[in-house]
Amino acid sequence: MPPARPAGKTGSGEPPTEGEDVLPIGTRFGELEILGLIGQGGFGIVYLCDDHALGRRVAVKEYMPSSLAQRTNSSQVSLKSARFAETFEAGRRSFVNEARLLAQFDHPALVKVYRFWEANGTAYMVMPYYDGQTLKQACQEMPAPPDEAYLKRLLGPLLDALEAMHREQIFHRDIAPDNILLLKSGRPLLLDFGAARHVISDMTQALTVILKPGYAPIEQYAEVAHMKQGAWTDIYALAAVLYFAITGKPPVPSVGRVRSDPYVPLAELAAGRYSDQFLRAIDGALAVEPENRPQSIAEFRQVLGINVELVTLSATEIPHRPAPQVVADTTGPTPKRKATTPIIAGGAIALVVTLGAAAYFLLATKTEPTALPIVQQDAQPQQDVPKTLVTPPVVKAERTFQPIDELDAIFQKRDREHNVSVQLAQAKVRIGRERLRFRVSSSKPGYAYVMMLGTDREHFYLLFPNDIDRKNQIVAGGEIDLPRPGWAMVAGGPPGTNHLIAIVTENPRDFAEAGLVKVGPFAAFPLEQGKGKAGTEAQSPFLGQVVCSDGSSNCSSAYGAAVFTIEEVEAPRSTAASGGRK
Repeated sequence: MPPARPAGKTGSGEPPTEGEDVLPIGTRFGELEILGLIGQGGFGIVYLCDDHALGRRVAVKEYMPSSLAQRTNSSQVSLKSARFAETFEAGRRSFVNEARLLAQFDHPALVKVYRFWEANGTAYMVMPYYDGQTLKQACQEMPAPPDEAYLKRLLGPLLDALEAMHREQIFHRDIAPDNILLLKSGRPLLLDFGAARHVISDMTQALTVILKPGYAPIEQYAEVAHMKQGAWTDIYALAAVLYFAITGKPPVPSVGRVRSDPYVPLAELAAGRYSDQFLRAIDGALAVEPENRPQSIAEFRQVLGINVELVTLSATEIPHRPAPQVVADTTGPTPKRKATTPIIAGGAIALVVTLGAAAYFLLATKTEPTALPIVQQDAQPQQDVPKTLVTPPVVKAERTFQPIDELDAIFQKRDREHNVSVQLAQAKVRIGRERLRFRVSSSKPGYAYVMMLGTDREHFYLLFPNDIDRKNQIVAGGEIDLPRPGWAMVAGGPPGTNHLIAIVTENPRDFAEAGLVKVGPFAAFPLEQGKGKAGTEAQSPFLGQVVCSDGSSNCSSAYGAAVFTIEEVEAPRSTAASGGRK
């Protein structure tokens, strides 16, 4: 019996027929009425329901571990034996926690949970009713294996969804072809997060019930000190799904690969039908030892050769506008919430410093970022240089110093083998309401620095590291969410575009010779000093000097870099603010 899911071709309102524990048609949960059965598995039952209050069809999932509990009368759930009480309760708590976690996400490739509650001795969650078929069903109906382009289109939303989960330290642990639903639009959806199953297996050791041979990595069979579960666990399972799509069968179970590995690489089995990079990436993700797999979704995406939407720095002219408002938060972490915080909200202003005409720093309360859709990876178009047909004598004009050119020069001299990428929370933010948030990822270890050219292209800042947050080391395949708790950056206007660059250097850098000027917890480069050095030195004066850990002066100065932009726009005026006029 496949695990219960909130959608599928069976969700047509047919009378329940799959077990005596299924609630009958017509059963009511307040405004929700059962119309039929969608699916039933070993740990739960999913019903098709009519939401009479909102006039829509929904799926209601009931926690019902068949090995531990049964329906005794009416809708009440009771234990089959008193010795199962602790295990059942642990599973129910996990079921509720899973619902609570999913309710925090609003990602197109993740199941949405509207609400959840506990009743009848068990627990329930309400989800949208999704109409589609599983990836397993779709592959079985295809006349030939899907091509690489199809699989990459499928992977994009799934990788983004997993990355959003992993950011919150949530791991799926049950990815398989029958747990990926393909909606009629073609959009994939991750199903069955299996938190309750994981808890129950830990307490009963019923591993064969919850693990899908071929899709579960070795660390899921037994939690041992050197094999913890993490992002690499989901990466193995997703790679196994790709293996299934390409070959029509799952790979050899991981437990059968420990002593003598019979696994035949896809780079051999499917050579010529898919790119070598794509096949080798899947083979690498199916490594038996967790440490030999990609350690993050960003790393897996990179080795798969999946490009994300590119946002590159443009060297063309933009309107002359002042720098944005930046907020430093020293109040410490507060509970997570989705709503953004106004610039002055929940606390007194502790510091105001003027930058040029408009930029200033404030202290404010903190709001944690939510899911981050990927919008940038390093790439940079070359600026066209017009040819001249002027004959001698030629008068050489003095080059006008432009800070944006220095930012571009830093980017162009990056190490092309060192991949640095940036994920934006939002590429466009509302002035006074939304914060500048992003994540820096690096394929190599090093030290991260973030610089920003304000909207007037005349104020060049070193945003990170700063006086509040100096910990800028990053590991290979690692990520840094910025701002971290303790500081934040709020769009301060006027409208315009901020140009930013993130660099990760092999060795730390010292900016003492750049003459940085402290502005609150941050720093600004004096442009006049930079103007005097621009073009006269081997590297940009805004890049600082390498500090060699061994005290020498000849260590590597290599670095990776990514450029990106964040646009600030006016927040729409409310009806009240406009006096009720439309």
